[in-house]
Amino acid sequence: MVNGGRMVLTILGRRSDDPCSKECTYVWNLLAMALNDMVSEGLIDEEQLDSFNIPQYTPCAKEVRNEVEKEGSFEIDCLEVSEVNWDASTNNSLDSSEKDSQGINMGKRMRVVAEPLLLSHFGESMIEEVFVSYTNIIMNQTLQDK
Repeated sequence: MVNGGRMVLTILGRRSDDPCSKECTYVWNLLAMALNDMVSEGLIDEEQLDSFNIPQYTPCAKEVRNEVEKEGSFEIDCLEVSEVNWDASTNNSLDSSEKDSQGINMGKRMRVVAEPLLLSHFGESMIEEVFVSYTNIIMNQTLQDK
């Protein structure tokens, strides 16, 4: 760090000021559904699922600004909120074959994020099955939304 230097940070956050907003938990809730299905099918022990936790908090821009100002070592020149499109390869007017593609693409993106966490807790034996289930849940959700 140098005096007068610049820093660019990218963090996962939310647009809403409401800390109970569901906007950042949706993809994780779908993963929880897949894991619960695997418990129902006997592929994962319920105790093992109950001990799995991903502590995550997604602050809004106002909270980030408040914390930086409260700490006092830095000044914010620019604070921008951008949205992640989980399926950048598709558009908003999807037919059912594109919905399938969207589910597959979203499943792959979530796998990149969640697989290391799942591997360390559950082991390798269930990874393929959980992401097949996750992708199917996404495809069912997007078809319901259509």
